[in-house]
Amino acid sequence: MKPVILDVDTGLDDACALLLAARHPELDLKAVTCVGGNVGIDQVVVNTLTVLDAAGRPDVPVARGASLPFLQPVRTAPHVHGADGLGDLDWPKSIRTADARHAVELLRDVLLEAARTGELVTLIPLAPMTNIALLLRTYPEAAAGLREIVFMGGAAGIGNATASAEFNIWTDPEAAAITLTAASELGVRVTMYGLDVFYDVVISLAEAKALSGSPSADLARRLIERRSELYRSDDGASIGDGGAVCAVIDPSGLTTLPFPLRVELSGSWSRGRTIVDTRDWAGDLTTDPHGVAPPVVQVATAVDGRRYADLWLATVR
Repeated sequence: MKPVILDVDTGLDDACALLLAARHPELDLKAVTCVGGNVGIDQVVVNTLTVLDAAGRPDVPVARGASLPFLQPVRTAPHVHGADGLGDLDWPKSIRTADARHAVELLRDVLLEAARTGELVTLIPLAPMTNIALLLRTYPEAAAGLREIVFMGGAAGIGNATASAEFNIWTDPEAAAITLTAASELGVRVTMYGLDVFYDVVISLAEAKALSGSPSADLARRLIERRSELYRSDDGASIGDGGAVCAVIDPSGLTTLPFPLRVELSGSWSRGRTIVDTRDWAGDLTTDPHGVAPPVVQVATAVDGRRYADLWLATVR
């Protein structure tokens, strides 16, 4: 089994990812940490506990983390996820409470234990990376417990929050920049599962309607149906963040290439953009005063969408 931790701002597609991570027999879901993003932090915690209850995993610790980005107000996305983040499905809410520890403390504790036992953890951030930046700068020794970081965020091409920036990075660009720099300095492998592949793992409405018979399957069906409604699509919907979890379970379904990467922290039109440097640095690029970016990230360039859709369906069913 692969030990994993998810860091989430639980909206509809985070819920797709949580169901997969909680139910797949090859993943050992050690913890889930929450951050403000798609909705406010308190609602993120409620949503996360609710999804884990539906998945039959009340044993997984859930911790409340950062409520705000480093330098700007939180920017929620009710137009994408509904007012409550779960599509206003009126799904029965969990009555459980979060772990007493702050998310960064829970991350630290789990990762230090992983370093001690040698069972290294894959960290899967699916949200603004505020918690992760705080972790790696406050407790850099915890990186010894990391196998890798596979994050959903960014894009080599166009954005979605703006023409340049993807939502998770745009919401807290400083956190993304700190995380990538710290991971590079600490020798942690990083994979970016960005918008270039995000929309390519699609569940049809017919496939969604066939999901039934358990709370997990019923919730999975409602999530896809609601995402389809909000995106005004008659063809179904992407599992979004769930694809990043698929990539951890089955890495051979994802094509990646190593590229230097920077996060734009200024610029009127480009703040939050992930600048993926696809140039051949073996050539003469001495005219570039910036030089090559120190973080080199495995950037997802293609995904076997049908393969990952089948993986998700088989698991949540």
